[in-house]
Amino acid sequence: MTSKLFTPISLRGLTFPNRVVIAPMCMYSARDGMTNDFHFVHYGRLALGGAGAVIVEATAVQPRGRITHGDLGLWSDEHVPGLARIASFLKAHGAVAGIQLAHAGRKASMQRPWHGNGPLNQEDFDRKEVPWEVFASSPDPVSDGWLVPKEMTLGDIAALKEDFRSAAARALHAGFDFLELHCAHGYLMHSFLSPLINRRTDAYGGDRKGRMKLPLEIAAILRDAWPADRPVFLRVSAVDNVEGGWGIDDTVAFAQALKEIGIDVIDCSSGGVASGAISSIGPREYGYQVGYAQAVRSRAGLPSMAVGLILDPEHAEEIVAEGQADLVAIGREALNNPNWPTHARAHLEEQGRRSFDAWLPQFGWWLQRRAGTLEKIKPWRKG
Repeated sequence: MTSKLFTPISLRGLTFPNRVVIAPMCMYSARDGMTNDFHFVHYGRLALGGAGAVIVEATAVQPRGRITHGDLGLWSDEHVPGLARIASFLKAHGAVAGIQLAHAGRKASMQRPWHGNGPLNQEDFDRKEVPWEVFASSPDPVSDGWLVPKEMTLGDIAALKEDFRSAAARALHAGFDFLELHCAHGYLMHSFLSPLINRRTDAYGGDRKGRMKLPLEIAAILRDAWPADRPVFLRVSAVDNVEGGWGIDDTVAFAQALKEIGIDVIDCSSGGVASGAISSIGPREYGYQVGYAQAVRSRAGLPSMAVGLILDPEHAEEIVAEGQADLVAIGREALNNPNWPTHARAHLEEQGRRSFDAWLPQFGWWLQRRAGTLEKIKPWRKG
């Protein structure tokens, strides 16, 4: 059986060997934005697991665009070698290499999640993690006790555009195959999109057209800076899930405008506008965000990527086979099992046969022989 999930897909001149993408997930383990051996091993083991693509976590285009002191950065040439090492390994082991460019906006300068996931406090200061000035579309803090952001001036916006352009050039130099622009989860670009946060009265605020202006300008800059034969993705919070907030009709209109710019895939997440959390306020169920990807694909005519509690291979297969999305992003489940893509392929295509053809030969050779041994012995039972 040939699985739809494990058929290739071509976007511009780049072919993804299958439709499984490892979603960008912050590890909060950098220092001064630099990668280290943890990042190399972490992304390396994901590449060995059989995914068609791996997206490196949110990478800040400015020092003050980091969520925490532990975020990766790409605001200087010094960041390039470490990221290049990761991109090279990903590609050498069969995965298309992506990187998410980001700015945290008003959710910058906060605690690492395991230190509280809130505003920096005295315990953080004692760890020499002190706050920095943050900015956003409007001077509204995330919540009580959080830093009050500076409202971005036109000069700030102009500088930000150049920093995104420079970061894209560095990502290209580092050897990445595609970019993703982060416009979700209450971070800077989302703070312009959402009417719950953006209270500006200039050209970058007001109606939906004004609120989309900066994200569209940044998207156009990345599309212009990136080679024409390579794709650019964009992650959006498809809905705020808060009354009066950004909704799916807004996302479809945004996607239509992005299509004109030349953005290739919309990565459909949700929420993050109302608190420090990144996800929606609302009911949870398996694949709870898949409908957003389907709406973008069908109504905007743009390829989409589904993400969010997609754990079962048959569920992921169904999403692609039924045309709900073109790609499926696996996030936390890949942290739980970095070999999820290989297990999924075996489950979908081998129909119960004990073959290890889907595995890298370095692993499959050993596992095939163990399988033969296991067939000859009784199941282990204590006592």
